[in-house]
Amino acid sequence: MCTSFLGELLSATHNFSSANPAQTASTANTFKAALFLASATINASTTAYSSVNEVSGTGYTAGGVTVTGATNPASTNSSTTAGVGYWTPSASITYTTVTLTTAFDCVLIYNSTQSNKAVSAHTFGSQTVTAGTFTLTMPANTTSTALLRLATT
Repeated sequence: MCTSFLGELLSATHNFSSANPAQTASTANTFKAALFLASATINASTTAYSSVNEVSGTGYTAGGVTVTGATNPASTNSSTTAGVGYWTPSASITYTTVTLTTAFDCVLIYNSTQSNKAVSAHTFGSQTVTAGTFTLTMPANTTSTALLRLATT
């Protein structure tokens, strides 16, 4: 997770849920996923999306793709284990019919509704794609595998 995201959670900057009981007319924010070149420095200190060092190629739109967030965040709590808040996109992140010939190895999840504030950076092995589909398969939405997890100690 990006360090700035942790503080922004406490100020209610990010809304992952359209079913927020604290708000009468809640609308989830729009989150996007942008791919970055292997030479880019995208990590926990990234505070916002920028197109600098983002991939480019046939079929890829700057800013990436919209993340499907139909799964509302969840949490658990018990007297014997730490509480965990967690969220995973409800569908894989897919870039269809793209040609990305310069090596890339990172995806930045960011909140396009809130001034492109960074949420999390995820690295993987260096990739290229020629006239194909690149898919990032999302983990199960559980306390131990969700894409975003916050735990109490």
